[in-house]
Amino acid sequence: MAITVPRTARRRPPRNTGIQLGLVPSLAFIMPALVLFAVLIMYPMGAALSYSFYGWQGTARDGFVGFANYVTLLTQQPYADQLWRGFSHNLLLFAGAFVFQNSLGLGIALLLHRRQRTKRLFQTMFTLPYLVSPMVIGYLWSLMLSPLFGPVNAILRGVGLESLALPWLGDPALAIWMVVLVSGWQWIGFPILLYGAAIGGIPVELDEAASLDGATALTRLRYITLPMLVPTMGIVTVLTFIGAMEAMAIPFALGGSSGSPAGSTDVMMLLFYRTAFESGNPNSIGVSSALATVLFLFILGISVGITRVMRRAERRLS
Repeated sequence: MAITVPRTARRRPPRNTGIQLGLVPSLAFIMPALVLFAVLIMYPMGAALSYSFYGWQGTARDGFVGFANYVTLLTQQPYADQLWRGFSHNLLLFAGAFVFQNSLGLGIALLLHRRQRTKRLFQTMFTLPYLVSPMVIGYLWSLMLSPLFGPVNAILRGVGLESLALPWLGDPALAIWMVVLVSGWQWIGFPILLYGAAIGGIPVELDEAASLDGATALTRLRYITLPMLVPTMGIVTVLTFIGAMEAMAIPFALGGSSGSPAGSTDVMMLLFYRTAFESGNPNSIGVSSALATVLFLFILGISVGITRVMRRAERRLS
């Protein structure tokens, strides 16, 4: 006897729509962030790119000029000389910050990891300058380094080192190094926190097993700790590079918008500021937009390159 299956029983079970339904509240949560990102980041970037291809008479757009603003930026004075000077100073800031954050910062994080009682205290002390506005830090250090009433030279004279009491911000050979030191001093707390978190995430069993096998502390650091910290080193390096190429507050506070003395503290963002607001060029919007576009593309390209190099190093060590 044939059994007839009801039509309702032969229907396929309804698909699981939980994922589709779950997308709705997820999009609702991230939509405000996407809107802010589009309005505050993407739109200004696109506007700067489009402005760089037009000539300007003040705030009135004159006409499409193609790459003429880029040619002006790279070939005409005073932009050509100031561009390469500021670019070299930005690279020097990156090199100095890299040494500070990937050597001194890592060393401090390793030392603090072994001092559990005072770890939080010293982490807070090193992080406090990082939480203060760079403009405030720059002005405070400009007062401290003053040759007339600054405490730095007063202390040097007080301990008998009067020959080292120099015009730190008045000598073109010293001023850029003061910018490097002040920047490194302020931002040292950031890599300390990142490296401290990464060191805390390394399994203790690896270090203990290597210690039982007779590995010294230096050997464990070289073959266990440092390879495990490669991803964090990549993050710190990329963020350090971006911050160094966009530096403006501390150079402005220590040397003004002209990068005094004699342009020795000039950087790319100061050049952008002068081009956009102080040059008196009626086409300042076009040239400054071209400068912003060139700087963005350079930062993007180098950051992607650093990220790929660090990922390859991570895969080789894993």
